[in-house]
Amino acid sequence: MSKKKQVSEQEKEVLENIMEDLEKEAKEKEAAENKESASEEVKEETEKTEETEKPEEKEPSKKEKKDPLKEKLDELNDRLIRQVAEFDNFRKRTDREKAQMFEQGQGSVLEKLLPIVDNFERGLAAVPEDEKDGAFADGMNKIYKQLIKQLEDLGVTPIEAVGKEFDPNLHNAVMQVESEEYESGIVAQELQKGYMFHDTVLRHSMVGVNK
Repeated sequence: MSKKKQVSEQEKEVLENIMEDLEKEAKEKEAAENKESASEEVKEETEKTEETEKPEEKEPSKKEKKDPLKEKLDELNDRLIRQVAEFDNFRKRTDREKAQMFEQGQGSVLEKLLPIVDNFERGLAAVPEDEKDGAFADGMNKIYKQLIKQLEDLGVTPIEAVGKEFDPNLHNAVMQVESEEYESGIVAQELQKGYMFHDTVLRHSMVGVNK
């Protein structure tokens, strides 16, 4: 009987130890869960605090947004400025071309008057010395001077030739002459007078150049 009673006490002691272990384990598990829960709560509080403290992003105001009407006006204004500039360039180019065409036409007409000037000069040169003071020669001379004056007013001037160095841009050499008065390459004789119309050669001088 005493042995059986002793065994029961041992079993009871084992059971108590097991129960203590289980209780201890349960407490440790509960403590771990509480700790994890507390940690999650702190994390959530921290996230909430950060979200609360985080500055709100402002939406762009209407003033910051691009105004489509202003953009359209700027585009139209730019196109208008470009068209005005293009028209001004076109007008200047047209005026310049008109002036060139008018000058070319004017030069063509003046060139046709040069043979008349040549004939006046030949006629006056052929007048005998004793008739140069006559009415006819005097009238011819006055008409010639008037014609030359009108040509000068229009921009026609004679080209200097005799005594000048031969210039192919101004002179047309048709012969070579021998002259002790001029050096070689100098125009010694003018056979037909040349003329300039402003800065353009209207007719080259026909000359003889010294050898």
